[in-house]
Amino acid sequence: MSRLADLEQLEPGMKILVSGNRVLVVDEDLARTFQPGDRLTVVEKSHEVLLIAARESQLVDTSVARALSAFRQMGCVSDDQLRQFFVSFAEALGDERIWSEIARVNAEDVASAKARGRSTTRLVASEPMRRGMVDGLLVWADASSMRGRVIETVDHGSWRAELVGAELGVVAFVFEGRPNVVADATGVLRGGNTVVFRIGRDALQTAKAILEHATRPALRAAGLPEDAVIVIDSAAHAAGWALFGDQRLALAVARGSGPAVDTLGSIAKSAGVPVSLHGTGGAWLALGSSARLEHVTQTVADSLDRKVCNTLNTCCIQRKDAERFVPAFLQGLERAGEKRNTHFKLHVAEGSEEFVPQRLFERSVTIERAHGAVQEPQAELIAPHLLGQEWEWEDSPEVTLKIVSDLDEAVALFNAQSPQFVACLLSDDQAEQTRFWTTVNAPFVGDGFTRWVDGQFALKRPELGLSNWENGRLFGRGGVLSGDSVFTVRTRVTGTKAGRPR
Repeated sequence: MSRLADLEQLEPGMKILVSGNRVLVVDEDLARTFQPGDRLTVVEKSHEVLLIAARESQLVDTSVARALSAFRQMGCVSDDQLRQFFVSFAEALGDERIWSEIARVNAEDVASAKARGRSTTRLVASEPMRRGMVDGLLVWADASSMRGRVIETVDHGSWRAELVGAELGVVAFVFEGRPNVVADATGVLRGGNTVVFRIGRDALQTAKAILEHATRPALRAAGLPEDAVIVIDSAAHAAGWALFGDQRLALAVARGSGPAVDTLGSIAKSAGVPVSLHGTGGAWLALGSSARLEHVTQTVADSLDRKVCNTLNTCCIQRKDAERFVPAFLQGLERAGEKRNTHFKLHVAEGSEEFVPQRLFERSVTIERAHGAVQEPQAELIAPHLLGQEWEWEDSPEVTLKIVSDLDEAVALFNAQSPQFVACLLSDDQAEQTRFWTTVNAPFVGDGFTRWVDGQFALKRPELGLSNWENGRLFGRGGVLSGDSVFTVRTRVTGTKAGRPR
């Protein structure tokens, strides 16, 4: 009879069965690195083999256990206590003495990230970020939750069945350089849940400072279990892998984009953990013939005020309108660059260059990159199949331009090449707007600037994450994950104590 045993060591050439019918052949590097207590996990999508050190496994195991224990205590916490927590947390962030200490630690994080050539556009604990965190916490203070809410009652006469909203469990978050998530994600506590964070090196010390000086004191003041909010004290990617593979989680949320999020999502799915992912970002804008020139310029400028996931990335202009609209589009780019005291960068899809002034291809300008300022042509050609590439810019607004035959082609390109995230159509023609809505496969569809895609801005609820439809539409929920959308449904029956009704 076959039996399972712990893997204590690896030998070069050893074969390990993975993915049901595939074999991993251990190489010398993996054999040398592996230590007793370490774990291996295989990413189903890419067949990449990941090594999780024993230390990271233990850190995650302990953290999730603590959060699970706290969750079991949350059922006895009142709504008034939850409200007090959010108010106390907001007041702490508003305290100048406390914020100055958080800002001091954040300045060290920012300096370290810059020295390593990392992007810091979302890392700086600025005054607007502070206000956003405070405002979000105060929203949760007065928000209702699904906990205990009777969603539906089915009356059978002598007995009835009720569908009741309830706490979901332990929610895990993995993110890199976004310290504000530490405040935003505590929204899950409004519904009686608890949260565990794994935070990247860029923002880890800032997050720990927020936890120490603001979050934990607020938990204590409200009488909530202190382990309701936990930050894993490790910036290792392996800690995130171990966390998303923990089957005790009720939900795993990844904030970010690119291969790292794909890996985390694959691990969670393999473990059977429900997951909310935001894949590649970058919004698309299409222009209808009825759009007004001044609206084109303003919409482009407003969509490029800073680089986040909902920033304008790709613009589609119909060929018949190109001579009118391209100059207005370029004026919007210029305005966005001037507002940031820098130049814009334009990528032009091959076949569209005839409508772009040749001087932009010949002009060399200073473009701000994460590793510093560089000289680049202001406009460059890009292959037509790369329209969905997201430009991760620092201060220099960066977009792609594609000239299309009509709006149907713009929609087809979006559906085929984009991350299927944000699609906006600037048009005064209602028939065009209706066709755009019914044919474009995006969870977020608008009629102007792209930056409206934000839970707090559009829905007046702090967002925990924005999901796209890169891998199909979402089941039973919208693209904005918010604190009040993290719940489960329990069924309660009353009136059956006398036996089975006849």
